[in-house]
Amino acid sequence: MGRLSGKIAIISGGAGGIGTATARLFVAEGAKIVLVDADRAGLSTKAKALHAELGIASLDTFHADIADERQASAAIEATVERFGGVDVLVNNAAMRIPGSVEALRSTDWQRILAVNLLGAVNLYRAAATTLRQSGRGSVINVSSIYALTGRKAMGLYDSTKAALIALTRTLAHEEAEHGVRVNVVCPGSTLTDYHIKRGAVRGLDEKAMLQEVRADSLFRRWARPEEIAYPILWLASDEASFMTGAVLAVDGGLSIM
Repeated sequence: MGRLSGKIAIISGGAGGIGTATARLFVAEGAKIVLVDADRAGLSTKAKALHAELGIASLDTFHADIADERQASAAIEATVERFGGVDVLVNNAAMRIPGSVEALRSTDWQRILAVNLLGAVNLYRAAATTLRQSGRGSVINVSSIYALTGRKAMGLYDSTKAALIALTRTLAHEEAEHGVRVNVVCPGSTLTDYHIKRGAVRGLDEKAMLQEVRADSLFRRWARPEEIAYPILWLASDEASFMTGAVLAVDGGLSIM
């Protein structure tokens, strides 16, 4: 306990499975956090559940579309006003638009780039000053293992996730002199709310999906959100103080298959 004691964190995509799981671990380890999401209703529901479960006052929310630079800046300003600064930024927010590269329109590319890539840039730029003042700042970008492996019909999403890896490496160079570490986690197939909703269309509930035999990991199963959240927790903590520019595959071995 206490691995993030005294740290203040902001987590985008806070209404999603990985964002919520990360929030739960961060709070349990002593952090004060602000969850950010464009889904106002989902954000409220997840925050209420976390408050009921953990019984704490060190968790707040901020409704924002981080694709909008002003809203991203407002989220950072609200975090600083509420808790006094930002030590950890987790860029987890993302959207998906499936389809072949040939079929997707330029407006599709613009929208997903605005959220998946520029959203992360917007939050980082707004938080840079306070992250540097922290003296132990950490940025964790959440990419995807498919940024490294590729697949059909998800080129738009995977391209933005690959761009996050390049962004991570650049920021690691630029922030080292300021003492801010920048790393990226590449999850494999994770059973988040998004996939649970898709499973429901196939007539499968969460329990049934967890029992599925999958071909996209050596373990032949889905990852649970907390299995992605634990590596994020470690990168956020001072235990990873010599880690920067790292690409951490949390993929059940998919990248070596």
